[in-house]
Amino acid sequence: MENVIDYYSQFDEWGRLDREPLEFTINLHYIKKYLATPGFVLDNGAGPGKYSIELAKLGYNVTLSDLTPKLVEIAKQKVSELALTEQFNGFHVLNATHLEGIPDEKFDASLMLGPLYHLQKEEERVSAVKELFRVTKRNGIVFVAFQSRMRMTITSLQFPQYWKPNDNIESIHDFYENGVFNHNDKGRFTGAYFFNIDEVKPFMEKNGFQTIDLIGSSSIGAMLSNEQKQYWTDQDEYEKLVNFLITSANDPSVLGISSHLLYIGRRK
Repeated sequence: MENVIDYYSQFDEWGRLDREPLEFTINLHYIKKYLATPGFVLDNGAGPGKYSIELAKLGYNVTLSDLTPKLVEIAKQKVSELALTEQFNGFHVLNATHLEGIPDEKFDASLMLGPLYHLQKEEERVSAVKELFRVTKRNGIVFVAFQSRMRMTITSLQFPQYWKPNDNIESIHDFYENGVFNHNDKGRFTGAYFFNIDEVKPFMEKNGFQTIDLIGSSSIGAMLSNEQKQYWTDQDEYEKLVNFLITSANDPSVLGISSHLLYIGRRK
């Protein structure tokens, strides 16, 4: 996992969510939709804390964890700057496969919006989900992010020069078969795993969760270029565009073309 820690130690993840606001906006809409009365929330794989901070503002008591020490420090700093420290019950550097020190059935809701992107072995992915099950209360809600293998396959075909080794058909075919991606170029997104859409629900349900919904976090917006998005901004239609993308986010035909997916489930 050192390559993943190195990547996120130098990458501006907070800025990415600002530059690509659809993923954050759509995810937050559905998180707020399904969360009950404010209670205890775990943000596992929280990165710099963007979702944690929004939940803290809504009155939730948040425990934050991430694999990358630098991101945990950034989150702690931003929480302090916003005078939200009292809403947090700890900032932890933890691997999602082993949430050491986090008690059983502590949380009314748990988020895991990044770790499964970077667990390339099946047993690691299972361990992470079992840990999520362990720390979430019975009937608690979970929000788990996945990356779409089909969308990454399309992206590799569109922009092969940016996604080496997926710059030839043989490598793209291998990726399509196994979902594993390790970037050839230093400093790029790497150490990744991408799910097939039809694997997401069975994977979560096999590990103790009841499916509530599955949405495309970037929705159809993943297919729009910056120039195309600018058109809607210029027409003062951006808010209507976002509302449309939110309402169509769980259309089955949208899921495969969305780069990021959000699974919403209930712990049995």
